[in-house]
Order: sequence, then C-alpha cells, then structure tokens
Amino acid sequence: MIQDRKKGRVLLGMSGGVDSSVAAVLLKQAGFEVIGATMQLYQNKEEGEKTLQDAKKVCEKLEIPHYTIDCTKEFRTHVVENFIGCYACAKTPNPCVECNKYLKFGAFYEKAKELGCEYIATGHYAKIEYEETYGTYVMKKSQAKEKDQTYFLYGIQKEILPHILFPLEELEDKEQVRKIAEEYDLSVAHKKDSQEICFIPNNDYVSFLKKEGQKEKQGNIVLKNGTILGQHKGLMYYTVGQRKGLGIAYEKPLYVISLNAETNEVIVGEEADLYRSNLLATNVNFLLPISSDEVNVTAKIRYRAKEAQATIKRQEENWLVTFQEPQKAITPGQSVVFYIGDMVLGGGIIK
Repeated sequence: MIQDRKKGRVLLGMSGGVDSSVAAVLLKQAGFEVIGATMQLYQNKEEGEKTLQDAKKVCEKLEIPHYTIDCTKEFRTHVVENFIGCYACAKTPNPCVECNKYLKFGAFYEKAKELGCEYIATGHYAKIEYEETYGTYVMKKSQAKEKDQTYFLYGIQKEILPHILFPLEELEDKEQVRKIAEEYDLSVAHKKDSQEICFIPNNDYVSFLKKEGQKEKQGNIVLKNGTILGQHKGLMYYTVGQRKGLGIAYEKPLYVISLNAETNEVIVGEEADLYRSNLLATNVNFLLPISSDEVNVTAKIRYRAKEAQATIKRQEENWLVTFQEPQKAITPGQSVVFYIGDMVLGGGIIK
C-alpha cells in the first residue's frame, strides 16, 4: 500500500483522465509531495490540447504543480516505428507495451530524477509491494481484477520497481475511482475511457499504415496444404483468428491461422487449426529472479485472455512456452505474460 511507503516527492503521469487524476488525490492524502506531468507523445493537436487542459485543470484544483514533457521523438522511435515495422513483417503489435517500457516508465523516470523525485506514479491498475520471499519489490495484480493492467507492464525494468507507486492499487472497480473524483469535484469525474490506440485516429490502423508509406500488396489466400482459394488485398488487413472479411466461399467457416510475409500469403483453416500448445517468446523481461531454466507459471497470450497453466523453458536467447491445454489464435507480435500466483514473473513478444 502506498501509505506504507516512505514519503517523498513523486512525479505523477497526468493523462487528463479520471484514473491519473484520482491517483493525484490519493497520493496527496497519503502525504506525498506530488508533481503532475503530462507527456506529449504524438502529433495530434486537438486531442493533445484537450488532454493537456484537463490535466492542468485537475492540478490547479488540487494545488499541485504541472509540467509538460515533450517525448514526441522518443514516442516516434520506440512506439510508432515499432508498430509500422511489425505490420511490415506480418505481425500484430501491442504499442501500449512498448510505450510503458520506453516512455511512461523509461523516459518519465529519467525526468523524475532530474526533478529530484524519489518516485514516479501513474493511474494504472496494478500493485507494487515488498515481497519477503524475494527480498525485493514485486509487481502484483490489481484489486480491480476486471481492470488489471499488469499485462501491459511486464516490460518495465525491475530495478525501478521500488520507485514506482500505483495509487489505485487497492480500489476494486472503476466506480470507486469515479466516486472519489466526484467527492473532490474533479471535472474529469465522468470522462470516458479511451478504447483506441492513441496515435491512430478512429482506430483506423490501415489508413495510418498507408499514410506511413505501406503499400497494399495483393497475394494469395491459401489453405495450409497450399491450395489457393482466392486473393487478399494486403497482409496489413489481416490478423490471426480473423474470420470476417476474407471474401471467399468455402464449405466450412474459415479463419486466418497465420500470415507469411516472405510469400505474401494469408493462410486459412478451420477453427480447430487455430489451437496451439506451444509458442516461442523473444525479448523476454523478468521482474522476479529466475533460478532455473524451466519454470511452471500461468500465462496469458492477450490482454483479455484467461491465464492458463504453462511451463516456460529457456532456449538460448528465447523461452519456449508450453501450455497444458492448447490456446486459441496465438498471434505473433502480441505479448505473452507470465504469472506466479498474483505476481508478475515477466513476459515477452510472441515470435
């Protein structure tokens, strides 16, 4: 609990939403010296101005200072270009994972040190607690199980865990958050949550990719035995597990089971073909010490997936993940995240 942490100066990421605004309230209540900061991440003037004004208004209301941090170049390098590159390789990226790793808990932490802050904080739904078993701070799932965001946070460097505060960690649902915002008469109390990728207008990622120079390159839609069934309009239109939009007639329902960037093919099959028991994880980051090359965990292959029993085994630089029960639509480019109980062990990118 943040009340148990040593009090000091904290740089709080203010997104202009209700979660980070209530985080500011809770930090002040707990006795921390709070500085609000809004990161400018992408070039969307209208949306950026609204975010900035909402954040400033909350900081004025709570009588805390507010800074604006220009991270547009870093965001472009680590998030946008990674996003574009993944699609160019027929993978489906998760930009929030990269943003948290490099920006919200990377560049932001460096800025906090410049300002003499002992901690950084955000409105994420997660916990940081000292765990006697490991003799260090660990990341745990939020009390708000439906809102838990640890899936997106596994890429944080474990060395900065002692310097992170998640003020919403003990709240059980969004209604509690909004109620606190109402009590403090915050203007963002009923602001809607953003469900879209922040830098892609109207969630139209295909138009974004075209604007960034990716071309529509037609190719074949094939069964896994190589039988050609039709033509696709470009790999960027498809992802593993997709059923709609294939534009081909077949005796049974077909799903995208994989994409082949080298042959420019969309491989399709029946629903049963979507299930796999193994995956290879690359760029793996661990938040807990690993004393063995083989560990029993629970793992999830996407944010909304259920955790499943699995074993992870080191294979040179990568980790082989073997599930007790086959998982549906394992998607290259997405993240697989490992848990031990309610603790985040780590995670990586599905190869």
